Amino acid sequence: MRRISAVVLAVAGAIAVGGIALHRHEPINALWIITAALCIYLLGYRFYAAWIATRVLLIDPSRATPAERLNNGRDFVPTHRAIVFGHHFAAIAGPGPLVGPTLAAQFGYLPGTLWILVGAVLGGCVQDMTILLLSTRRDGRSLGQMARDELGPLGGFAALIGTLLILVVLSAVLGLVIVNAMKHSPWATSTVAATIPVAILVGLYLRWWRPGRVLEASVIGVALVLGAVLAGGWIDHQATLRSWFDYASLPLAAAVVIYAWAAATLPVWLLLAPRDYLSTFLKLGIVALLAVAIVLTHPQLKMPAVTQFIDGGGPLFGGTVFPFVFITIACGAVSGFHALVASGTTPKLISNEADVRLVGYGSMALESFVAIMAMIAATLLDPSVYFAINSGAGVVGATPELAVHTISGWGFPVTTGQMQALAQAMGERTLFARTGGAPSLAVGMASIFGSSFGRGLAALWYHFAIMFEVVFILTTLDAGTRVGRFMLQDLLGQMWTPLGRTSWYPSVLFASTLLVAAWGYFLYVGVIDPNGGVNILWPLFGIANQMLAAIALSVATGILIKSGRARYALVTLVPLAWLALVTTAAAWQKLTSADVHIGFLAAASDLSAKLAAGALSAERAAVAPQLIFNQRLDAALTVLFTAILWLVILDMARVCVRRLRGLPVRSSSESPHQPSRLAAVP
Repeated sequence: MRRISAVVLAVAGAIAVGGIALHRHEPINALWIITAALCIYLLGYRFYAAWIATRVLLIDPSRATPAERLNNGRDFVPTHRAIVFGHHFAAIAGPGPLVGPTLAAQFGYLPGTLWILVGAVLGGCVQDMTILLLSTRRDGRSLGQMARDELGPLGGFAALIGTLLILVVLSAVLGLVIVNAMKHSPWATSTVAATIPVAILVGLYLRWWRPGRVLEASVIGVALVLGAVLAGGWIDHQATLRSWFDYASLPLAAAVVIYAWAAATLPVWLLLAPRDYLSTFLKLGIVALLAVAIVLTHPQLKMPAVTQFIDGGGPLFGGTVFPFVFITIACGAVSGFHALVASGTTPKLISNEADVRLVGYGSMALESFVAIMAMIAATLLDPSVYFAINSGAGVVGATPELAVHTISGWGFPVTTGQMQALAQAMGERTLFARTGGAPSLAVGMASIFGSSFGRGLAALWYHFAIMFEVVFILTTLDAGTRVGRFMLQDLLGQMWTPLGRTSWYPSVLFASTLLVAAWGYFLYVGVIDPNGGVNILWPLFGIANQMLAAIALSVATGILIKSGRARYALVTLVPLAWLALVTTAAAWQKLTSADVHIGFLAAASDLSAKLAAGALSAERAAVAPQLIFNQRLDAALTVLFTAILWLVILDMARVCVRRLRGLPVRSSSESPHQPSRLAAVP
């Protein structure tokens, strides 16, 4: 029966993928994409993931995990697999699967959809599961620590520095998307703020009041979160209360920084784990509801398969479809950030190695399905509306009249009246230049829900979607900050041993403050950018993210070959080769391109010349020096990230060649096998 079901899935998936690829000049139904995605993910999890777990990683359910052996009640805590899955999925599913596909839709639906499906099953899911198991076998060590222990001091130090710097950029982008989604939206801000005390309540409930009562806590927490959404709508219509939650970008950025600092310093059971767990119910519920709504309405995609922007010059970001569709999609297919979570908080919570397949491969497959939902929601919008929402004022014009004139000139006619009516229906003042991808995705989601469950509730659906997106991303930011704190403490511990103790509170506070200050700077630069910050930060985010994935796959490949499993190394080596090619090509273009929409240095020179000539408005001239500096800093970081990537790859190759030739290499840092007492507990 299993073989028959597998054949049916394979045939259905092949037909659906063929339908997606061959449609060109007529609208395509979203059901084709849903069918292809479900078939591919189920086949990948059932067969490819099972084969990797059994033959490549040699998962052993009887082996004690670091959560059991090193249980300290703060960072190492044996946790129920459902909560670990919820925490991990919530932590990894940040802006990438939502914003990346939404931005990549400027190329059309086809390039991004194909990469999401193929990249996740063969690359992203494999990376996540592999790094999670390798870290679990090494006492929950971070990616940088594993690189240093397994490859050597040179490649290890480069990987540690690279991952830490990359994490700073990733965190800044996470914060920027959150700020752009919540600014001047009291509904979204009040709802997200309410999820913090709810998470603390659930954490206390499970820790002290009703230990082990996961179902009870879940029901209470989910009910309170849903109540917060409805309460946010009521607050939005109360003049006095609305003013309490109506903030511009800079105050929101400060609030995000403070929250991330608190999440990194408080015990994991008090805020981080319960908040991520609760948000998973919301995330899974929304994704399932979207899928049901799409099945019920089977809508037609309005965005063409490919647009004129595949050759470069797109309004959302510059660059051709290769290589920029890959770095823009980011987490929806392959994400280096996931390797930080898989070697950060999650391996310290895994209570049994048998959970690694579900938590690692399964979470990434589910996140990729979220990316598919985001691609569908974005491409269901009229292209004119899509570009009006996502294009920055510096690209299309500062007034609605200039914006509609520019966008209509691209061949996507739109009117100010059309956009005003849409904004009113969504309960917003305006939807022009709401960059970052989150607002346009919320409009797409609201239109899907409205078609299925009532168009009169469009404002509720829109703000519900905004809250969903912000919660989605905020859980990644808090987990990422905590992981970054672990890595920074490891680095500081090389200078003074006590600073390397992850549970020593002075070190916790010092490292957390340094980390949030670093990414808070980049967040500030993105907030003051007249184009919404996306043009400055997202390309660097994509390049850094994919380079980090390549570093993770390099470490995994080196460990596999060192451990005598060289014949299985292609599992990680093939996606590594592709990512190395893509990221190097993208970095080269961002450094050398003379197009100001692509090249960091070209953009800095152009803005510098305009500033010297007095050709900028007073508002833009005030922030121009900061933007010029940051463009040049982005170029320098791109050079550094590329150098670190190839240094790690070459160091990995050196170790592998020595191992294959029978020469001595560093001994494995894998912890000795200890039988698990938890495995025997029913």
